[in-house]
Amino acid sequence: MAIKVIQSERPLADEAVLALRDRLRAGGLTASGSGELDVPAIVRGIIAEVASGGAGAVADLTRRIDKVDVAPDAVRVPVEKIRQAHAQADPAFLALARRVIANIRQYQQHIKVQAPPDLVRQGRRLGVRYTPVDRVGLYVPGGKAIYPSSVLMTIIPAQVAGVRQIAIAAPPTETGVNPMTMALAGELGIEEVYRVGGAIAMAALALGTDRIAPVQMLAGPGNAFVAEAKKQLFGRVAIDSLAGPSEVLVIADETAVAAHVAADLLAQAEHNPGSAILVTPSMALAARVADELEIQLEGLERAEALRAAIDRYSAIIVVPSIDAACDVANALATEHLQIITGDDEAAAAKIRHAGAIFLGDATPVPVGDYYAGPSHVLPTGGTARFFSALSANSFLKATSILRYDRAALAADGGDIIDFATREGLTAHAAAVRRRKGREA
Repeated sequence: MAIKVIQSERPLADEAVLALRDRLRAGGLTASGSGELDVPAIVRGIIAEVASGGAGAVADLTRRIDKVDVAPDAVRVPVEKIRQAHAQADPAFLALARRVIANIRQYQQHIKVQAPPDLVRQGRRLGVRYTPVDRVGLYVPGGKAIYPSSVLMTIIPAQVAGVRQIAIAAPPTETGVNPMTMALAGELGIEEVYRVGGAIAMAALALGTDRIAPVQMLAGPGNAFVAEAKKQLFGRVAIDSLAGPSEVLVIADETAVAAHVAADLLAQAEHNPGSAILVTPSMALAARVADELEIQLEGLERAEALRAAIDRYSAIIVVPSIDAACDVANALATEHLQIITGDDEAAAAKIRHAGAIFLGDATPVPVGDYYAGPSHVLPTGGTARFFSALSANSFLKATSILRYDRAALAADGGDIIDFATREGLTAHAAAVRRRKGREA
């Protein structure tokens, strides 16, 4: 394995850099061994089957795709099993989980949006009300690796927002879902857990079946099939973002420790599919990191997966300056962005697009993945240009509130009537004119 090294004076015009950007944006991290899969077509078929076949289709698709037999009446994990998993969980694991829960809850409460005081202008009162979605479906991935941390990172923001009904779905096992997932659901008081994975889960939660009540919003990370299902179901339900295969981009200069940068790249490539990109103005650092990748890879358990991800989806890009590195970061708009430079804050000030920013050598991505408090559910595939990290605010809707007194309407009514008339909406104009005491 040798990671690709791209050296360019004009990286945003470089064909290799643009090809990498376009592949990430196209969801190109999902591939079969014999070639690219047509993910949109596969997902479209799954959604159509669930729409027409309901619970029976969910069971059939689960048998065909996940190779697990789950009868339609067994797709929901019994509450007793959730409570049992919680009771039998390792006490040390639950103690750890409670520390993480406290961190997440504190951060989410800290950033939860609060309605400002009403804007009052001489008889006009204008305000906003934030209310949570009533029912959400949260996905906990568990394909090539198990991610019980996603239970905490999705459920707690929804709870802080005040969501009344929370259903979670996770890939099925023969006996239920992963025991750590069930234990954490029990710790958080969640009793609605479904044994269904991937795009099947997204379709079942969004469309509903005779066994699953439909939700109003889908949230949570997953592979490219989950992200594509959310994309296709958007409009029927809300979505948090397109949170697909993992990505990291590291901006580093000659002050960075090559061994640390290499470790950070491997941490995200480990997901397989996962993308790991270093952008640096230092060719010397690029060479040291490339060497470190080879050395460190030998000691990791998921070496084969890592080699594939480094080969297919990763690169070191050598650019003229930190400013140029920031331009590349904004263009790629990756899920995770690490900045390890002589002036991290100055570089961060130039970043407009990233799912989450990790500043300094002491802040590797796993700090956010597991512990600090912000959710690790982040937009991928360049969608950080317009999507945000999952948070309590993701589950809140803003409703405008307006109140005029009669004097205010009398003062503004002429302008309103004028505008409505210019648009040809005479009934709109009449609704105001009648209140001004003039007949239509």
